Amino acid sequence: MADDPVSFVSPGESASASGPLRAGAATEDITPTGSVFLYGYPHVPRSSTGVHDPLECAALYLESGAGRTLFVAVDLIWVGKAFVETARRRIRERTGLPEEVILISATHTHSGPVTANLVSNAADPVVPPADPGYIARCVDQIVVAAERAMKEPQLAEIGRVVAMVEGVGTNRHDPSGPTDPDVPVLVARAVETREPIGCLLVYGMHPTVMHEDSTLVSGDFPFFTRRFLRDGPLPPDCPVLYHLGAAGNQSPRHVTRANTFAEAQRLGELLGRSVATAMARIDYFTSLRIVCRKVELALEPRPVPTVSAAKKQLAATLSRFEELRMQGADRQEVRTAECDCFGAEETLELARAASDGRLAAARAECDPAEVQLIAIGPWRFIGWPGEFFVEYALEVKRQAPATSVITLANGDLQGYIVTEEAVEQGVYESGNAVFAAANGRRFVTATLALLRELD
Repeated sequence: MADDPVSFVSPGESASASGPLRAGAATEDITPTGSVFLYGYPHVPRSSTGVHDPLECAALYLESGAGRTLFVAVDLIWVGKAFVETARRRIRERTGLPEEVILISATHTHSGPVTANLVSNAADPVVPPADPGYIARCVDQIVVAAERAMKEPQLAEIGRVVAMVEGVGTNRHDPSGPTDPDVPVLVARAVETREPIGCLLVYGMHPTVMHEDSTLVSGDFPFFTRRFLRDGPLPPDCPVLYHLGAAGNQSPRHVTRANTFAEAQRLGELLGRSVATAMARIDYFTSLRIVCRKVELALEPRPVPTVSAAKKQLAATLSRFEELRMQGADRQEVRTAECDCFGAEETLELARAASDGRLAAARAECDPAEVQLIAIGPWRFIGWPGEFFVEYALEVKRQAPATSVITLANGDLQGYIVTEEAVEQGVYESGNAVFAAANGRRFVTATLALLRELD
């Protein structure tokens, strides 16, 4: 495959000279009703017994002259490509907003319903298929939130600041490994009253404080971050969009004291406190240029081993896990080894799916992938689908410091985009991936090309 198979999509551009800013925001509830299977951990028949905190869909609309954009964040584990296409189309039909200027991302909670059918865990007998009725309801609520946010946008001023947080999580394979403590925060507030209209933040950390033993619906620690902000610098009803950064190899595993809601609150409020402190130094602007563009990227498939080779790999991985358990190794090391077993199991299922055509069909649902750019004045937000290792977002930021990568945006990749080193190490995420690690570098290249187009 060519090194740079990127097709530029000219209809995906919306630009304007800077003009007076207007903003609107809204929040809608997407909490499931009744008992649902809580998705995020393999082999656990985990049905909800109640709701700890409501799942949210939050929308933030911004316009400046002819330039317009809409950010949407939903408390779901994934949003698939077809899901996003449907929501975007319906928003366009209801409001006239071009589909290409809308970014929809998932917070990636592991304490909510199934919203995508992954080929890699098709053999897991406890995981039910995604419920079309619940997915349709989520799309309905996204459209409602978008309409409300766009109905009467206020004259606004917008500011951005970067908070820094430590102690919420680390690189989950090596606590001293690559991580990104930066948390970009954007706030829109009314010009007349200086009352906040809406807020968005981007943080690259798996929301996985709550584990298999929790049977309550929850947004995990991001819920507590939003609540903390609404009890402090923001009004109680202010929409707060939590966008997931590059968190493929980032998690709270090495910092959690327990997998409890008290611990989720501690970490969520730690993040919220860092964001609130940074918000105190925001400089606001009343006129900014808004530009939206996108490209489509053809993806390279991951080479999948034969069924026989995958079985041998699984046996070796299980042996190491059992050895660590028998030795009484620390819980983080045992958990990492257990997750590696999950990855080896998923590789075996992918090998089987490759032989009967299911893997090719699953890839086709994701390919080509969208890379989206939303520029607001000097600040750039990039939407990538799927779960990316942090190294790729760090490289984008190294070359374009005012750029924030939002992942699980506008679709999914049926798993992770890992590094070549992760493939060599055989870690969990590399076993789960259906697309090659080489795609990470190609996403970076496509992103930097989009950014250069703005110059």
